[in-house]
Amino acid sequence: ADGLALASDPGGTLNLLAMVENLQGDSGRGYYLEMLIGTPPQALNILVDTGSSNFAVAGVPDPDVTSYFNTELSSTYKSQGIDVTVKYSQGSWTGVLGTDVITIPKGIYGSYTINIATILESENFFLPGVKWHGILGLAYNALAKPSSSVETFFDSLVRQAKIPNIFSLQMCGAGLPVSGSGTNGGSLVLGGIEPSLYKGDIWYTPIKEEWYYQVEILKLEVGGQNLELDCREYNADKAIVDSGTTLLRLPQKVFSAVVQAIARTSLIQEFSSGFWTGSQLACWDKTERPWSLFPKLSIYLRDENSSRSFRISILPQLYIQPILGIGETLQCYRFGISSSTNALVIGATVMEGFYVIFDRAQRRVGFAVSPCAEVDGSPVSEIEGPFTTADVASNCVSSVSFHEPVLWIASYALMSLCGIILLILIILLLIPPRCQHRYTDNDVVNDESSLVRHRWK
Repeated sequence: ADGLALASDPGGTLNLLAMVENLQGDSGRGYYLEMLIGTPPQALNILVDTGSSNFAVAGVPDPDVTSYFNTELSSTYKSQGIDVTVKYSQGSWTGVLGTDVITIPKGIYGSYTINIATILESENFFLPGVKWHGILGLAYNALAKPSSSVETFFDSLVRQAKIPNIFSLQMCGAGLPVSGSGTNGGSLVLGGIEPSLYKGDIWYTPIKEEWYYQVEILKLEVGGQNLELDCREYNADKAIVDSGTTLLRLPQKVFSAVVQAIARTSLIQEFSSGFWTGSQLACWDKTERPWSLFPKLSIYLRDENSSRSFRISILPQLYIQPILGIGETLQCYRFGISSSTNALVIGATVMEGFYVIFDRAQRRVGFAVSPCAEVDGSPVSEIEGPFTTADVASNCVSSVSFHEPVLWIASYALMSLCGIILLILIILLLIPPRCQHRYTDNDVVNDESSLVRHRWK
């Protein structure tokens, strides 16, 4: 009744323990799930993405993928003949919609018929060295392409397998190289919450709108100091939880404030601006641990009880990320936070600290401390609360939400208006003039009007 499945018969559809550690990957290249597609089954690794809604796999050979789904080899594949294009904040692809059966070796029991887009062309989507061959969009059908009528992967599972409308995600990459071997573990639990994947309490924040997993952020603190920004700055134009984004992305004004606060609070006096913008790495001797030089970062989320909030905090081990070793002496790090033009995105940089519950049944996102979010045996994430919301606005999210369906309506309205104006102009040009003024020497005609008269001759 409450949308949760905490335990089940191992012989049934749901065996949550069987889904533990069914992911591999890292925060730099994404976390992926093994899936069997078609008849006979073809094994592919699929990127888990809570920031999009299409299920798509490579459908032709590509220099950057090691495997692809060959539809001609599957007796159960059915093409719908519908072209589809999906654009992301980085990269895009074009393909064709179809259906086929899938099974998840470390997932729910059984085979299910799912909408699948086979990717025929792509740009900056498959990147060198990635070990996944497709993408599993787990957001709402409002984002599905070419229209919201395309049933999403998870909606299909809920309907066919009759599992609760909830899934949860743990990504275990804290303190590990972000572009390493791709062997960091993780868990995607379909249909429930697995108690062994978190400790302490689960804190829930409401989903503000069902397209992305949009939440409401009330304030940010760096080293315990409030940034003192208007809370609407944090939600401009939306704040979302997205496993397919590698970094914590902040609106430009928030990003600048965070960088200034970290630079002011850190124990490093001089620091290259290229490190903050992502164009340079910072390197220390391998015997050093630079994390002690940086402050803790806290994000306050509105609680289900709107008069309360809670905060999720990440230690520097999550946002100062090891990426490259140079020789035997140096270890280099990147800044796991970047600026954004259109959203605050809680990506893998933050999510690696928590077990995140996407409770679609009760329209809320939950956070709990993840046992795998430890570096050198010490936790690198925290959750604390409740706190009062008396010091922030009652609503930090803009009441006008210009997401894609609204933009399409506005576009069509503007095109219609332009068409009407153009039609009126054409009619006016075709109607013969009833009254023609003949200019005399006494008429004063400036250069501009003269040019117009001569041009029409």
